[in-house]
Amino acid sequence: MWLGREQEVEIRKPPRFMPGERVRATRHIKNDGTYPGRDIGENLVRKGDEGYVRDIGTFLQQFFIYAVEWVDRGTIVGMRARELMSLDKVEVPCRADSTANRGAAR
Repeated sequence: MWLGREQEVEIRKPPRFMPGERVRATRHIKNDGTYPGRDIGENLVRKGDEGYVRDIGTFLQQFFIYAVEWVDRGTIVGMRARELMSLDKVEVPCRADSTANRGAAR
């Protein structure tokens, strides 16, 4: 029976972000009860906020958790890779994507 759990073990690959890397939040992040001193449901990070990766940890020996310092908010929040995008790395299109349109008629 499928329970909607993620099956990929993320830590088998290298981390997507490195300490010191500038990142942007791709989602709103609310306190799920694990952030001390804030109410459950309170916004911790807003989509579009920019910060810096301070440290990398793991959760359940399966996922990377990136400790991101949100300088404007004065907080450090643990984030998953799917909740972040790099502002330092240039996204390079997949080779298959860039060659797929070469022979297309216009």
